[in-house]
Amino acid sequence: MSEPESPATDPGTASSGRPVRADARRNRDRILSVARTAFASTAETVPLDAIAREAGVGIGTLYRHFPTREALVEAVYSAELDEVVSSAPALLAELPPEAALRAWMDRYAEFSQVKRGMSATLRAGWASGSIATPATRERITAAIAVILAGGVRDGSLRADVGPEDVTTMLLGVFLSTTASDSPERTGPLLDLVVDALRYSAGRNG
Repeated sequence: MSEPESPATDPGTASSGRPVRADARRNRDRILSVARTAFASTAETVPLDAIAREAGVGIGTLYRHFPTREALVEAVYSAELDEVVSSAPALLAELPPEAALRAWMDRYAEFSQVKRGMSATLRAGWASGSIATPATRERITAAIAVILAGGVRDGSLRADVGPEDVTTMLLGVFLSTTASDSPERTGPLLDLVVDALRYSAGRNG
């Protein structure tokens, strides 16, 4: 069954600018959670009516919160990016810098997985301007910088490798494993990146 393009929103709903009721907020959060899981499970386009059904809401409710597929994808992407970035200082507060960096890379891997089912919509939306272009690389680099700084302070991570270089290595890992359809190589390659960043790896002799 084909999906409606973008039905008109009702007055008093989330997209009208009025305060969102608690039940409406719960519906929105549930839709986002289900959409995240669905987008992570396949690189194919996920029907919006399937997301609504799994979330336990009608398709009209989904469209009241997210009038277009682009709006839903943008909301999921933005929420995921926010969580990836905010997890860096949280992990550093709980773990030694080396372990925090490796754990953060696993969290980035989850983000990368979720992007699979959104990639076509994101590319088209960014190209057309219907989805705002986020400063993804800059924000990821800033998150890495937080953890690297902690490692430099305690002497566990090298000071001669900058966060932009680490971002390049990180993206290279995911581009490589995606292109070769070999996700099982992701973990070992990320281990190698962290090994290369240890202070001992940069010492002579």
